[in-house]
Amino acid sequence: MCKKVHHPSHTHGERDAASRRAFLSSLISAFVFSPFAYGQQEKNPVGMAERFRKMSEDAEQKGLAEPFRGITTNGDVMSGLFQISPSGVSTEPVRNAAERFIGSLNNVQLAKTMFPVDDVQWRKWMNQHFYVRQGISLQEMTEAQRELAFGLMRASLSTRGFEFTRNVMRLNETLAELAEDPIFFGEWLYFITIMGIPSATDPWGWQFSGHHAIVNFFVLGDQVVMTPLFLGSEPVRATSGKYKGVVVLQQEQKVGLDMVRALPGPQQQKAILSFSKTGNNNLTEAFKDNVVLDYAGIRAKDLESPARRQLRDLMQLYVSNMDDGHARVKMSEVEKHMENTWFAWVGGTQDDSVFYYRIQSPVILVEFDHQRPANLAKFVKDPNVPTQQHIHCVVRTPNGNDYGKDLLRQHYLAHPHES
Repeated sequence: MCKKVHHPSHTHGERDAASRRAFLSSLISAFVFSPFAYGQQEKNPVGMAERFRKMSEDAEQKGLAEPFRGITTNGDVMSGLFQISPSGVSTEPVRNAAERFIGSLNNVQLAKTMFPVDDVQWRKWMNQHFYVRQGISLQEMTEAQRELAFGLMRASLSTRGFEFTRNVMRLNETLAELAEDPIFFGEWLYFITIMGIPSATDPWGWQFSGHHAIVNFFVLGDQVVMTPLFLGSEPVRATSGKYKGVVVLQQEQKVGLDMVRALPGPQQQKAILSFSKTGNNNLTEAFKDNVVLDYAGIRAKDLESPARRQLRDLMQLYVSNMDDGHARVKMSEVEKHMENTWFAWVGGTQDDSVFYYRIQSPVILVEFDHQRPANLAKFVKDPNVPTQQHIHCVVRTPNGNDYGKDLLRQHYLAHPHES
């Protein structure tokens, strides 16, 4: 049975400040008890923590300056794309898993973890390691709580999606080893928040957030929206250390490359926006909820059947991180808009090329990007050149339904919300 949760009476700003104070305290303690953990480059850990806090606040202030509208092609949201209607796929396992996890938390942990379903916290996510996050981290959980958190993720994601996310976490441990920085990188530096109270009828959801892994999971009845979804890694392949042999994002890389290579010459010319790839190209990462991004490249309507199937299979690769039933529902939605789905490419098409590709329709947006080295820049010859060892992927629901916002809006119209 889920505990009855009482949200604290203080404002979100006060709660954010308290969480940040706790972060700073824990950070300072980490340096006090492990003064050489971060190496000799940072002489003032308190100053570094304060700088990270300010960077986080600046990102939020800029990124949340506008109310949520959603990603669009021209600034206008297309209406009527998303409806509240039974999916036929039960969300009871997700709800039960969430209740078990919440039931394991003490009052202090509950206050850190629980937010209203319409809270701006949904939009407060960022890939970068310095970002000051909300919620409870896997690192501070007991083993039993951690298993319950994983239970929630297993119930919500497909087997593939859960293992993908876990491997991103494992590679963050590899990054900690390579960068010799266990303070800001590591397998357990990932946070969970619960939005609303798990219910069979009322809207609620959960968020998982950390370096290179962000999952937003909204639930209304038996409907699910699992975007924004961010998965990436640096490195993408562990050649040493605790998790030697772990690899991610090779299929997303290969299937995308196969897609562009299979296009006939004239269609490939339409799809490739530029052969030059000198920087980071992703456009819809953190705090980009209202990006105006027009279609580009080649339209699926103009593709022959084999190429259309390849494009569909490429989208399926990303959607299949959801549980199998809801992935089928989402793909049915995607296929309704197949003719108005666009594929664009930046970069080369050789095995060792670095590249970016984007798939965009009214109901889905996928970005794959080889990024410049970041935390492993010291290991490369030229840190200004993108590499296959650093990849970012984003999945979005354009036209106002990231975080399930459009479904939530419709729910409130049918059931007026009392604050």
